[in-house]
Amino acid sequence: MSDLGFPISFSSKVPPGEDRERRVCDSCGFIDYVNPRIVTGVVAHAGDRILLCRRAIEPRKGFWTLPAGFLELGESVEDGAKREAREEANAELEIEAMLGLYSIPRIGQVQIFFRARLLNDPSPGVESLEVGLFTWDDVPWKELAFPTVRWALDHYRQTAGQAAFSAFGNPDGTDHLTR
Repeated sequence: MSDLGFPISFSSKVPPGEDRERRVCDSCGFIDYVNPRIVTGVVAHAGDRILLCRRAIEPRKGFWTLPAGFLELGESVEDGAKREAREEANAELEIEAMLGLYSIPRIGQVQIFFRARLLNDPSPGVESLEVGLFTWDDVPWKELAFPTVRWALDHYRQTAGQAAFSAFGNPDGTDHLTR
């Protein structure tokens, strides 16, 4: 029963003017669009070291990741990336440039990563067991939480020393990870 006092039920059907099945309210015809969620995050660096967070939450609890999370309504992707870095690593950042935009249709996500300069000493936030600043050779490669973490790190490495560059997309040969 809805707050308005009448039952709400949805059916899957192709609404007029659409080309795919959608959830449609049986009472009023409202179309409940279920669209991809936007994840925003950063590869934050302090000199030659990169900030990583060991996850305190599922999925992939205990694995290392970049500060990232779901964008909130009313915030820019840059502000969302900064917020996630504060929440996960008590990190303050200066966004330098968009690093990559990765499409992950298999899980309904679009992930946007920025390159950023770390402005303070990080410490674990509520979603992190620990945080660390790693040189490239010390990154715990076998303990990374998600493929997109590796992609963003690789793209960060490719842009080292460049003030301007084009943002990257999904790496070639990664279709099996996105479908």
